[in-house]
Amino acid sequence: MPLILALLAQITPVQPMPKGTGLPPPASEEGQVMAPVNAVFAAIAASDGERLRPMVRADGNLTVATEATDGTRKIVHRSMNEFITGLKPGGPRLEERLYNPAIEIDGDVAFVWGRYTFYIDGKLHHCGFDLFDLVREDGAWKIANITYSSRTTGCEA
Repeated sequence: MPLILALLAQITPVQPMPKGTGLPPPASEEGQVMAPVNAVFAAIAASDGERLRPMVRADGNLTVATEATDGTRKIVHRSMNEFITGLKPGGPRLEERLYNPAIEIDGDVAFVWGRYTFYIDGKLHHCGFDLFDLVREDGAWKIANITYSSRTTGCEA
């Protein structure tokens, strides 16, 4: 018993790991920022890009930084309108999941950043990080631009 007590006395206490952050309540300012971001995921799941129009700025852009399995990289820019019209009913079942997003707000500017995974017909397809930048116009948050990385390796569900 004295040996166990002696060993325990030498153990350096370790702080517990921080718990994952939950999404903010919808009524909070952070929750209001997340509303158009969540609308993107709902539109993707519904394969209905028109659901996005009220949530995004018409002059916004979508930028994708893709890393292929062979290490080649490519940047693709699309208009927000191209993104919206590209989401059409009748295709495969799509789902995107965003994990523990960081939300930063400064006046009428905000961003949401987080790791995501993307599924096609229930199968993990790719992953990366999403970055949404938003502006508040006439009291409502709108997505100005979406930028994300995309890779097929190192994805964790």
